[in-house]
Amino acid sequence: MEIGIDSFASGTIKNAVDGADILEDLLTRIEQADQAGLSSFGIGEHHRREFFDSAPAIILAAAAARTKQIRLTSAVTVLSAADPVRVFQEFATLDLISRGRIELVVGRGSFTESFPLFGFNLQDYDALFLEKLELLIQIQNNEKLTWSGKFRAPLHNQPIYPRPFQDTLPLWIGVGGTPASFVRAGTLGLPLMIAIIGGETRRFRGLVDMYREAGRQAGHSPEQLKVGIHSLGYVANDREKAFANYYPGYAETVTRIGRERGWPPMTAGHFEAQVGKNGALLVGEPEEVADKIIRFSEDLGGVSRFTFQMDNAGLTHSQLMKSIELIGSKMIPLVNNYNN
Repeated sequence: MEIGIDSFASGTIKNAVDGADILEDLLTRIEQADQAGLSSFGIGEHHRREFFDSAPAIILAAAAARTKQIRLTSAVTVLSAADPVRVFQEFATLDLISRGRIELVVGRGSFTESFPLFGFNLQDYDALFLEKLELLIQIQNNEKLTWSGKFRAPLHNQPIYPRPFQDTLPLWIGVGGTPASFVRAGTLGLPLMIAIIGGETRRFRGLVDMYREAGRQAGHSPEQLKVGIHSLGYVANDREKAFANYYPGYAETVTRIGRERGWPPMTAGHFEAQVGKNGALLVGEPEEVADKIIRFSEDLGGVSRFTFQMDNAGLTHSQLMKSIELIGSKMIPLVNNYNN
């Protein structure tokens, strides 16, 4: 199983002075992940004050110049509010800079600020994504393209450059819990990245089965139908220390976002349930978190990639650096030994 990290370039990192500090520390953590042997590092896309990832391709370009092996991804690109031509050009250029280490995870995003910001109607939420995904796939497969749609000017035998270093940019579909999204990804034969940030991971088994069945019916091989999980987590040497470090900032973040969405405040009891055997949070010592990742993979019938989202809990840069080191040196070998 591939193990990686996703970041939203959070402005809640403790002791960071300004945005320049936050981004420099983030690039240092990406270097650390590369050196520690993690498989991937993803950068999200948000357009909010507390995140510094509104231009993820620029962050990934800087990371590509400072790393050698790790795969660099979006997490996710909000395709509904973007121009697929420009997205392809940016990530194809990144692929050239990195010599073939770039992947795209596209989705509709969990926040909606990008729609009014870029002049799109939120009522077109699903239609925008469907049309733009179809165009992006066609750009992937055709150097010259003739195309027309509702939300963008048509293309008439238009060449689109540059082409990536890889034969085809790996393209994943990022999803939450909407059944139609799982079926769509399976029908297209595209890998699936599931954001599981609460509840019990095993509840997604039915949706994953729908994805695989849709892919099978569409004639795609099981090898094409990869499943990834993106979840919140943090690894420390000691279980109690991990909980003590993670809970205060996590509770503050979830409670703040919850006020926007009508969720109840985060409590210690709810946190305990989430870090328990079946809860979606992966917080603890390396052995405990490795066991949980393995169990989650079994629950979902096999997982190809797991990515941690760690910078949502007001941790310090040094705590995050140490966690990355532990994931690489202690946790990944445990997962690999089980898989072997």
